Amino acid sequence: MSLDSPQLKKLLQDVASGALQLPDFQREWKWDDERIKALIATVTLDYPLGVVMALQTGGSSPFRARTLSGAEGGERRTPDLLLLDGQQRLTSLFQALHRLDKPVETVDGRGKDLKAWYYIDIAKATGSPADRDDAIVSVPESRVLTVGSTRRVTLDLSTTELECAAGMFPLNIVFDTQRTTEWQQKYVMVDPAANWPKWADFQGTVLNHVNSFVVPMINLPASTTMDAVCAVFERVNTGGVPLNVFELLTATFAGDQSHIAEFGGYYQLPEEWKHIKQRLTSRYPVFGNPEAGLDDGLSSSDFLQAVALLRTWELKQAGDLASVSCKRRDLLNLPLADFRRLAPRIADAFEWIGGFLERQCIVRSGDLPYRTQLVPLAAVRAIVGDETDGPGGEERISQWYWNGVLGEMYGGSIESRFSRDVEQLVGWIRREPNVVPDTVTDAVFLDERLDTLTTRNSAAYKGIYALLIKQGAVDWYFTEGPLNPSRIVTHTVDVRQIFPKSWVDKNASRHTKHVYSIVNKTPLSYRASKSMAGVPGSYLKTLQLESGMRPEWFDDVIATHLIDPGMLHTSDFDQFYENRAKQLLDLVQAAMGKRTVVRDSSGW
Repeated sequence: MSLDSPQLKKLLQDVASGALQLPDFQREWKWDDERIKALIATVTLDYPLGVVMALQTGGSSPFRARTLSGAEGGERRTPDLLLLDGQQRLTSLFQALHRLDKPVETVDGRGKDLKAWYYIDIAKATGSPADRDDAIVSVPESRVLTVGSTRRVTLDLSTTELECAAGMFPLNIVFDTQRTTEWQQKYVMVDPAANWPKWADFQGTVLNHVNSFVVPMINLPASTTMDAVCAVFERVNTGGVPLNVFELLTATFAGDQSHIAEFGGYYQLPEEWKHIKQRLTSRYPVFGNPEAGLDDGLSSSDFLQAVALLRTWELKQAGDLASVSCKRRDLLNLPLADFRRLAPRIADAFEWIGGFLERQCIVRSGDLPYRTQLVPLAAVRAIVGDETDGPGGEERISQWYWNGVLGEMYGGSIESRFSRDVEQLVGWIRREPNVVPDTVTDAVFLDERLDTLTTRNSAAYKGIYALLIKQGAVDWYFTEGPLNPSRIVTHTVDVRQIFPKSWVDKNASRHTKHVYSIVNKTPLSYRASKSMAGVPGSYLKTLQLESGMRPEWFDDVIATHLIDPGMLHTSDFDQFYENRAKQLLDLVQAAMGKRTVVRDSSGW
């Protein structure tokens, strides 16, 4: 790392020529008019501007690069430096002070697009430094300022003569010696006796500061790793949106010279991800709503992590890597060739997962307990392929999945779990001796956890909801058959409360505080919920009549929700709660393949 102090004039020349460009992961962003004026005032006062940071390329950019906004003439050149920090400052100064023929593309105080020219009022600029902010003036593209509905002109700078008469120096020519001299001559001729001393003062206190202004600059060597570039960028851009790995890989993949040489163009990672995501969501809505954006539901980061797990698995099997991993460094070290080779396998794996989740009666993204748990599962499916469909294969995946959900194993730090689950689940599916995933052995479901499962914030809450559907729950209005993936969507099925809180508060005793528990809820259609007014003993008669069933047949429908119908007819909340909690614990035990745990006086 080296520290340099180039003159601002030289830096802006490098921007114009393309010697200094942006890595393509930098986002476009416009500074507003007021911030640009304050920035210009800082330069004219020779006050510190702040350090900028750049990465040396060594003649071969590690990323796809692009010029700063307004410097498109330098886009054919391979940059010498890539700007990591200082984009907004240098873009604003380049457009305001260096670009001769175009106004600055900015926004006004209301966020509305604005094209502006910047001037400095000579009289005000040669006064107190405290007035310098007021001396910087912006005018619209026409160079005419107007006010009011009548568009009364308050300042007209549309010709050089009018600029000189108003004493307003155009800052876009400040680094052009010839044009500045020509402007000075015209300005002095307006009133030689008064304007010559003004100009001499202006040149000494303003123009000389701008022309000699230096910018502290940190240059990172070309050998800096991608992980370090990413970390540095995030740390120095504390006021911006955090950079994610997908954006960094978009730039590195686009800059892959072997791909450019072979295919004659840049690799478009966002387009590839768009096609994959649309393919998955068009068939399985659990992966997200295609109208809501590419990172709604299954995200680009999830997909990249699955690819990294698969790649590091292969490298470990070949003896080239010590462990399976999907940490950020693994993603940043992912070669484009490997991504292009492995991405189709991971896409196929996620498509299989969509079918697996559908068989678990999880069909909407809002009902998915853990999105993150799908990442190692995708890698496992890509590794073992059709072995998941062999004898016992899906049963073991199902047990692993429900232990992860009901044991709430994917709610904390998960990268190390990703790695262990990939290796252990592969071995378990292949029936390797003494191999059982930690997620299966470590998962615990406490009986009392049912009391506290009250919202969708819990994976176990969503899990029990799905298991109730999977084991054969029939809707209380649409009674033509058990709920299934299609009916969940068609009938707008959701978790509905069985006993209303107002009634429980007045009539229950032991379990009043558990009224919002999943025990007192069940999956039902929106239409059924509209008939559920009052207590069960009342509204069940209405639902039974609407169904056209005999009462005993309708009781059988109620029982498909693991509910004793008699306790609803008598509106006995305490008995209902205890009986249903026991049946739900049996459901949990069956899914996890292990007993639930009762906490005793010692804590277990």
